[in-house]
Amino acid sequence: MSRGFQYGVGIFVAVFILMNYAVLPWYVYHGGTLSVPEVTGRTAEDAENILATAGLVGILSDTVLDNSLPAGSVVTQNPKANAIVKYGRHVYLTVCGGEVQVNVPQLRGRSLREAKFALERNGLELGEVEYAASDSSPVNTVISQTVMPIQKVKKGTVVGLTVSSGALSSSTEVPDLTGKSLADAEKVLARTGLRVGIVTEQVNNDLLPNTVVDQFPKPGSSVEPGKSIDLFIVKVGKVLDER
Repeated sequence: MSRGFQYGVGIFVAVFILMNYAVLPWYVYHGGTLSVPEVTGRTAEDAENILATAGLVGILSDTVLDNSLPAGSVVTQNPKANAIVKYGRHVYLTVCGGEVQVNVPQLRGRSLREAKFALERNGLELGEVEYAASDSSPVNTVISQTVMPIQKVKKGTVVGLTVSSGALSSSTEVPDLTGKSLADAEKVLARTGLRVGIVTEQVNNDLLPNTVVDQFPKPGSSVEPGKSIDLFIVKVGKVLDER
């Protein structure tokens, strides 16, 4: 191996060491650029550590209420992830301060329609609606609610209602259920304070399965609240030849 070659290799190694340990660090520390890491969803402490490791400074700038992340997590960052910035740049972090809390409205005495709108306005969801006879509440007005009013709960909480189907002492007219699906028939009966009784299946290939084809008592009959209505529904199958 010639002396000139060895000399050249030595020069290359020296330049490499100089660039790697002196020139590049100086460039980074004096105006070099880098890509901002993604820190949203991380805890504020983790985010600050990640940014510091990358050569940036995390600054907690704001707190917001948010149901999508645990308290203490980073909701937004500015600059955003992958932005190209100078070394030492401040990255401003907005941190989740907890869940959004909303007021539960008083729904007793309101119509079902009004109650639903009130829940939506307050960021709540209507849950299961049950019907019960009541001498003190008009038909289709709310008797009670599953979440008590005048308290704060998490936004999106489901509130179930019990709605009046009419007075206990009055009679109820049986609705016409023929042509409805079994599920829809159950809802109609519940709204009128009645219940589904015995369900009998009948073979019929001309109608959709579970379609009500007959009922007892008949539509228009007067019955006591809470009365069971027997239904005859479609079952698809082979019709026996009676010849």
